[in-house]
Amino acid sequence: MGLVMADPQRIWTAALVVIGDEILSGRTQDRNVAQIATWLNVQGIRLTEVRVVADDAAAIAEAVNTLRARNDYLFTTGGIGPTHDDITVDAIAGALGVEVEINAQARTMLEGYYETRGGLTDARLRMARVPVGACLIENRMSGAPGIRHGNIFIMAGVPHITAGMLESLTGKLEGGLPLLSATVGCWVAESEIADLLAEAERGHEGCQIGSYPFFRDGRTGANFVVRSTDQAVLDRCIADLGLALEAGGWPVIAGGI
Repeated sequence: MGLVMADPQRIWTAALVVIGDEILSGRTQDRNVAQIATWLNVQGIRLTEVRVVADDAAAIAEAVNTLRARNDYLFTTGGIGPTHDDITVDAIAGALGVEVEINAQARTMLEGYYETRGGLTDARLRMARVPVGACLIENRMSGAPGIRHGNIFIMAGVPHITAGMLESLTGKLEGGLPLLSATVGCWVAESEIADLLAEAERGHEGCQIGSYPFFRDGRTGANFVVRSTDQAVLDRCIADLGLALEAGGWPVIAGGI
């Protein structure tokens, strides 16, 4: 199934709320931001902002209501498991002003999944709870589905389960053109070529150039990432940027470091 494109020139946006005390404490390192951002780019949707919030209902509700209002889509990760501190569903229901209910389809899915795994306990049944009016996001990795309510997508915190939920959504959201990128690296301090980068971006409408410094073996360098929705424009920009760097005496590293 292809991407749903209502207006390819429109910039579609999304925000992400990462939920969990374990993220804020440093006990768990989040990997969902990168995979969700990458997936959204392919769908033609830009991830514009990310918040990390504690397992606190008021904080979750405030973040959800703020970010869903100013973006086309809002994704959340974490807090939809079977334990007492998994409060995301309740918090989002409160933010939306709706009740929480047991989704019959989710219950059936969980009954099937846990039939040979000790049965559907009260704790496991918590994973069938959804805000009233929600539909489900397929999860092929484990029994518990994700949840969609309007423009909100409530997903698991475990990265490989999140990946499965994203796969089930592929091609099903309205978006624009996918955001493409190419990288060139160079052994140069970015401060030395700030004007060159600005000139290159001005000379290639539809491109954005990001500069990302690195340090290797006592040397300073930078990767320059060019982004565009037009492959031909992107190719011209990356080629011209490479020529400009070499003309200035800074050998380029194709693909970056």
